[in-house]
Amino acid sequence: MRSTLQFGRFNYPWRGEGARARVMGILNVTPDSFSDGGQHHALEFAIAHAEQMIQDGVDIIDIGGESTRPGAPPLPLQKELQRVMPVVYALRDQGPAISVDTYKPEVMRECVIAGVDMINDINGFRAPGAIEAVRDSDCALCIMHMQGDPQHMQLAPSYVDVVAEVSAFLRGRIDALLAAGIDPRRICIDPGFGFGKTVEHNYALLKATDRLIAELDMPLLAGLSRKSMVGAVTGKPVERRMAGSVGGALAAVARGAAIVRVHDVAETVDALKVWQAAQ
Repeated sequence: MRSTLQFGRFNYPWRGEGARARVMGILNVTPDSFSDGGQHHALEFAIAHAEQMIQDGVDIIDIGGESTRPGAPPLPLQKELQRVMPVVYALRDQGPAISVDTYKPEVMRECVIAGVDMINDINGFRAPGAIEAVRDSDCALCIMHMQGDPQHMQLAPSYVDVVAEVSAFLRGRIDALLAAGIDPRRICIDPGFGFGKTVEHNYALLKATDRLIAELDMPLLAGLSRKSMVGAVTGKPVERRMAGSVGGALAAVARGAAIVRVHDVAETVDALKVWQAAQ
């Protein structure tokens, strides 16, 4: 039974001895991010925000150059590279693992050359050339489920059985990576909260976190920070969803999530320390 996730320069136990949930801090270098308004898009602000996350105890920094909020238009390749690569080079030797949130194979290749520790692909490595771009590296690969695309995914999400359908999609993508010769220890899964799902779909998937992990035998990344599923339950706007987001992260970890992707690093780190002490 595999119990570690190969994460580039790191090796994370995700079950058994030494396992603990890792906190992935979100670093958006976009001028149109849904949650922080792009306040970190300038390099100096991005680095300052990353330094604060490091002080707060972050394990992984996830750099994203293209907004994937509902309705977001696609970003040209060169613009994404211009946003992402300077931040990657500035942060890769600062301590935490470095992840890049991209679905473009060309960006993946540049990030692999730069030595990132994870490629986090909302498109599940379905783009032509994506698997080839990452196959011969040692970085972790996060496969996410998305129904549709960011431009249309929230127009009318529909499933007969959301958990079964998401599980089947992720199984298919895992098999595609394995068929390409990728070490299974490099793979993790993400059910894709908010990516082509209603509030009810999202909570069905959150409740089924342990089922997805058991069925697919892979570590799971949960990213629900500040999303509409939190707002729907709390009634709070984006800028006031910190407490609800921490609650969601704890719910995911309690069901076995290996990584939680969050905006509020300090609060999540503290909450997980207390939760872990009580286990």
